[in-house]
Amino acid sequence: MQFYYGSQMPLRVLDEAEFWKEQEAEHTVVMRELVRDLEQEYVDALKRWEDVLNTTHQHVERFVESVIRSGNQLSPQLYQQVLELVTFCLQESVAFTQFCKQVKTESKAVSKNPTAKVVIDHIIDESDYFIGIAQTILYEQN
Repeated sequence: MQFYYGSQMPLRVLDEAEFWKEQEAEHTVVMRELVRDLEQEYVDALKRWEDVLNTTHQHVERFVESVIRSGNQLSPQLYQQVLELVTFCLQESVAFTQFCKQVKTESKAVSKNPTAKVVIDHIIDESDYFIGIAQTILYEQN
């Protein structure tokens, strides 16, 4: 996490979301590259996830720019939109980890690849880390 914003919640949480959405998109590539014989249904799903996560990452970047331009003086509407975006990012990460767990348990190619299992567990752990951060920050706001 970057600390240039001190305890300024909007930038803090958006910075985390920006970083982890980029990581999750990259993780879809890691999984496809690591498991060369991965079933086509999972390859296709990982490509879709990559697109979705990149889109979310870009959306978060736009919010970061808006918050910075506002001098961190957010209108109530923008502040609410930030909270909604973070909630969306959290829910998206939960769905992504569920998908990763499905790939790990259902893919025959992954079942034959001990390294892939370890890497997928690591990917899940990293997304879970973001989920925990996002939950903590959102609960602090309530």
